[in-house]
Amino acid sequence: MSTVCRADVGLRGRLRRREPMSRHTSWAIGGPADRFYEPADVDDLATYLRTMAADEPLTWVGLGSNLLVRDGGLEGTVIATARGLGRIERVGETGIRAEVGAPCPKVARFATRHGLGGCEFLAGIPGTMGGALAMNAGAFGGETWSVVVAVETLDRRGCRHRRRPHEYRIGYRTVTGPPGEWFVACELELVADPQGEAADRVRELLRRREETQPLRARSCGSVFRNPPGDYAARLIEACGLKGARVGGAEVSAKHANFIINTGGATAADVEALMSRVVDEVARRHGVELVPEVLVVGRAGAPSERGR
Repeated sequence: MSTVCRADVGLRGRLRRREPMSRHTSWAIGGPADRFYEPADVDDLATYLRTMAADEPLTWVGLGSNLLVRDGGLEGTVIATARGLGRIERVGETGIRAEVGAPCPKVARFATRHGLGGCEFLAGIPGTMGGALAMNAGAFGGETWSVVVAVETLDRRGCRHRRRPHEYRIGYRTVTGPPGEWFVACELELVADPQGEAADRVRELLRRREETQPLRARSCGSVFRNPPGDYAARLIEACGLKGARVGGAEVSAKHANFIINTGGATAADVEALMSRVVDEVARRHGVELVPEVLVVGRAGAPSERGR
């Protein structure tokens, strides 16, 4: 592990107050954030972190997938990475460095364009590399940390650290590492693919996603983790819950582990529908589904969402 701290040079990003999170989540749901900062780059983010109080609550957001922001909004500051922390570049012969705001499918396509394979599964993850690192996201049998060889993080002092995978506890949809640090970039070690087979696999994975998932609906991706030896979607469908609704939230008829916003859904609607699904699967199958989606923020009336 190495550590680098830089001197303050002034802020270059964009700060907004009372920013509706419904504009920044794939569900199009969420009350306002007290403060919403879009850093210009990693150095600018480091500078911003140094300006914050030590107890300031922080929420990191990429594309807003896999995230349910409650109707009362978010206390503290949201760090939005998609605009300023999306760089992707080659590292050596078979490596890629990607910042946390880079969309996972874009990283997969970048790899194939440069004759590299091994991360095609990223094409099936609808979020950014930051979220993928934080939860060891996976798709089509692959998981993020299987190709990670190093990560870069920032702490509240604005100091950058370089760490290796052995410094983290990594499991199924869970990653635990040094407290008080946040991912800002990662390095992936891939394999040479001179025949272009990886590009064919990416196209096939995207075709399968299109056929099996409601990609044109407003959703967060998979809502629940797959229990050991089974699939959440199978259990939910076996309960006859496809099409079940609470307000504007509906269990997708195309994929039972997706909850979609059919129009005007609130976070409370989604939470209530999630609870119904969990209760019904537990009652009928004796399995306790664990949410994959991160639920954050304050409860509140839909009128408080700040749209």
